Amino acid sequence: MTVAWVFPGQGSQKIGMAKQVESLPNTKERFSYASEIFDRNLFEICELNSEPINSQYDLNNTKNTQICLFLVESILLDSLKANGLKPNYVAGHSLGEITALYCADVFSFEDCVSLIKVRSQLMANAGKGFMAALIGFDRTQLDLLVEKTDDLVIANDNSSSQVVLSGSNEALDKFSKEITCKRFLKLNVSGAFHSPFMNEPSVKFSEYLKNINFKEPSFPVISNYKPSLCKDPNELKRRFENQMCHGVRWRETMDLMSKDSDLHIVEIGPSNVLSGLGKRHLKNVKISQVSSSDQITY
Repeated sequence: MTVAWVFPGQGSQKIGMAKQVESLPNTKERFSYASEIFDRNLFEICELNSEPINSQYDLNNTKNTQICLFLVESILLDSLKANGLKPNYVAGHSLGEITALYCADVFSFEDCVSLIKVRSQLMANAGKGFMAALIGFDRTQLDLLVEKTDDLVIANDNSSSQVVLSGSNEALDKFSKEITCKRFLKLNVSGAFHSPFMNEPSVKFSEYLKNINFKEPSFPVISNYKPSLCKDPNELKRRFENQMCHGVRWRETMDLMSKDSDLHIVEIGPSNVLSGLGKRHLKNVKISQVSSSDQITY
């Protein structure tokens, strides 16, 4: 059986997710290390039950979401490895691609924490454009409308029935009136992620990445920018540099994985976002989830 480990991105975070891994090895040390780098108590941020007065301590703030998700995911995957489990290849959705690269030993844990601090700050400060989720549509109509609408792109091609769009507010409003769909929902985010609106922060991020060494991966990685199995560190770096201003091609990632007739997808993270997409999009594929210290197996 071929085993694929997949790691979710923003939108998978939930209050209480740090407690779910509290008893696992390195949890305290990793949260302490990252909290010092980020200059705030990240464990507490994961556990706040009421909406914080200061957005700096809000788990849904991009500057907190990205690092907290990575911490939980990295702790879970390392515990799986310690139990003798490993994948044939890995993939991650948006932020999850960093976890995938960490899992494949391309980055060290410390490199990831520093990298995520830079990435999350750039994205949080982008301040340009908007995003909207679209559910239940005709694919042909969608593609035609996106092609003819200025300042609009598919940011997350999640499945045959769900996408996230990035664009100007005017473009999204125009599109919502023309598309036939079950649901159109604008998202509360700080910018039009994974689109040309991210060109400026993407250039700054690429400059930062020049100083980051991409090691040869222990197993193949599927990137968001170009969904194919890759073990070339230079190619992985090129793909990752393009991730911020190009769409997440998750539908194609799932289609690529489904070519294996005996596939087991394991989502490693606090919720079941990618598992849900897989169950709706794929047929006859085993899907499991690892989200807490109670289930370090599959």
